[in-house]
Amino acid sequence: MKVLGIETSCDETGVAVYDTSRKGADGLLAHAVYSQIALHAEYGGVVPELASRDHVRKLLPLIRQTLGEAGLGVADLDGVAYTAGPGLVGALLVGAGVARSLAWALDVPAIGVHHMEGHLLAPLMEDDPLRGPPEPPFVALLVSGGHTQLVAVEAIGRYRLLGETLDDAAGEAFDKTAKLMGLPYPGGPQLAALAEQSDKAPGQPGAFRFSRPMTDRPGLDFSFSGLKTQVLLAWRDSDQSETTKADIARGFEDAVIDTLAIKCERALDAAACDVLVVAGGVGANRRLRAKLQLMAERRGGRVCFPRPALCTDNGAMIAFAGALRLQAGQHDDAAVHVTPRWDMASLPAVAA
Repeated sequence: MKVLGIETSCDETGVAVYDTSRKGADGLLAHAVYSQIALHAEYGGVVPELASRDHVRKLLPLIRQTLGEAGLGVADLDGVAYTAGPGLVGALLVGAGVARSLAWALDVPAIGVHHMEGHLLAPLMEDDPLRGPPEPPFVALLVSGGHTQLVAVEAIGRYRLLGETLDDAAGEAFDKTAKLMGLPYPGGPQLAALAEQSDKAPGQPGAFRFSRPMTDRPGLDFSFSGLKTQVLLAWRDSDQSETTKADIARGFEDAVIDTLAIKCERALDAAACDVLVVAGGVGANRRLRAKLQLMAERRGGRVCFPRPALCTDNGAMIAFAGALRLQAGQHDDAAVHVTPRWDMASLPAVAA
């Protein structure tokens, strides 16, 4: 089954084709992502109306490009998957409208995919020559955009929320902290790159140590708002030199990574599991990957990541997640449905 995946939940237009007759990464025939970073940079954040209009301009050309790279025509498609939520309602409607229209014209099934389920399942596309892709049950850390969640995955489609952020998500904390330090949009990657310089500059890692929020008490929820305030105060009271900026960035990054690692280990204990899956934009962070890898090795378990290109929003994860559900016989009716706020626990299970 060849499935076209369309992702338009926020500020990336993503398209991909996944072929279920192939295994793992080999099934991804082609994928492409157009980022709107330049469009929103002057505003310091995503402008929903501009995002929607840009999806309208870019989506059809990107579909043609991706099908061409896969060596396919629209008539070769057996199904269409699209992000139905959560996300910006206008942006979601662009992808949903195109997907539903294409599926209707081709007389093939279409299905709306939960954006976070797409992220969660992305590591299952990766190849591990020794152990293969992870299989449920496992624990997933989802760190994407406005989401920071720990989820117990009992089976595909059977998800139990273990903990989530009570305020800012990790990605939001990165972006907001970068902004208050004067870093250009998008701030998260800029802050992580700046933290890398702390090893090379005269300043030393550990020059600024911030708290690890909510790790001094039981529980699996997160809170990063107070950490952001600590950084603001440290920045205001500092000499604001380039060395100090790098040291503060490193101190902030270390605090977030340590917090995520501590909570992940607690979640594995709570779920009596030693397999961790990490997905979402923050999952591309080099230090986070190294920290969680060491933790997993110490426990005798494993941690699985998607390749960095599939950590951010992309059509590949939507094509793959949609293909699994279409294969199981699930599909939507002909109406255009989007759900800007959508609880992943409400999804139906995918029969084995």
